[in-house]
Amino acid sequence: MNKKANAKALLPILVFLILYLGLGIIFEYVLKIPMGFYSIPIVVIFLIALLVACIQNKELSFEKKLELMGHGIGDPNIVTMILIFLEAGMFVGVCGRSAAESVAYFMLDVVKNPQWAPAIMFVVACFVSTAMGTSVGTITLISPIGIAIANASGISPAFLLGAIVGGAMFGDNLSFISDTTIAACNGQGCQMKDKFRENFGIALPAAIVTLILIVLKSLSLDIQPVANPGYNFVQIIPYIIVLVLGIIGVNVFIVLMIGILSGSAIMLATGAITGTSLLASMGSGASGMFETTMVAILVSAICALIREFGGFEALLNFIKRVFKGKKNGQLGMGLLVGAMDIATANNTVAIVMANPIAKEMSETYGIRNKKTASILDTFSCIFQGVIPYGAQMLVAISAAAEMGCAVSAFEIMPNLFYPYVLLVSSLVFIYIIPDKKA
Repeated sequence: MNKKANAKALLPILVFLILYLGLGIIFEYVLKIPMGFYSIPIVVIFLIALLVACIQNKELSFEKKLELMGHGIGDPNIVTMILIFLEAGMFVGVCGRSAAESVAYFMLDVVKNPQWAPAIMFVVACFVSTAMGTSVGTITLISPIGIAIANASGISPAFLLGAIVGGAMFGDNLSFISDTTIAACNGQGCQMKDKFRENFGIALPAAIVTLILIVLKSLSLDIQPVANPGYNFVQIIPYIIVLVLGIIGVNVFIVLMIGILSGSAIMLATGAITGTSLLASMGSGASGMFETTMVAILVSAICALIREFGGFEALLNFIKRVFKGKKNGQLGMGLLVGAMDIATANNTVAIVMANPIAKEMSETYGIRNKKTASILDTFSCIFQGVIPYGAQMLVAISAAAEMGCAVSAFEIMPNLFYPYVLLVSSLVFIYIIPDKKA
């Protein structure tokens, strides 16, 4: 049974955006606080938005609202995401900065010219995320390496992180085992291989153009050669194991667990860390994911209350009224899932929420189900890849902080070439490329 549409239910989203973006602009540009956006406590802002959501819908008791929030937080996608956060944090804690720096110096030694590093990071992120099916896991694993390279070469950390996040979203969009692929295909009733073929024609050209843009920007940088202080190749082994297993397509939980175990064994065997310090490092690594985990929890709770109060129904109805015709309908689907993603900061949840209305629109306008699934997945990844409070961006920022590098989302956003090019490729796909017969 559909909820009654109620635009007022979207107020928590508006409150969050005004506070987060408004304070960020004031801190950064009015008060001239260095890293102003980075100074905003995003968890506190989300708590305020959650409070607004709790105050609304007076027909429900507070106990019922707590129950709804519990169901939202207990969603399998949210639980999976939180577990990945914690496990990935432990891996970073175990391997530490020294292992990441060894990987960085090894890559610099092989490549010789550090100006190629951003392009390499993008390609590696593309392959790993496609194999693992998780952009968050990919960013967590590769970001420390990118930051270490940035520290060693003088390349902007924001530039390298932008390349890594972009590559991670490439695989999130295409992978057969990605939650977004599963959600889109199941919701639209199409096979994954059909959706992959449809998607590949959008994503591959975007990836190629992105790679060219990254190379051009890299070559334009005035980077001085840096001395390579050497590296401990043995300490690189955990990263190699994780990357190889990721490319092969092993489950992300197994990949990270093997990374933790191999990293622990190697760090202990080489004397790089003691047993007690190892446990402390695991704990600090998991604790480093606190903010990202809390954002996932709070967003899922807010989402549950907004959905119950009819906010998402109002959003769906509005988009359906505005976008008419087959081509515009496809764009409407894309903006629909994008709006859901802005609201939930979770592209899988966004697809699940958008699926019913997108299914109805595809039947109304005669759009093939595999194309609908492709549009939903692609646009959700476009928006998820650029929103400053999304898990992908927060994980990248957290990984940088763990490596002693403070980077804000708004420094990374101008370097997110892939999501922007993917948007252009999607519009070409919708408005210029002739649609095939079902």
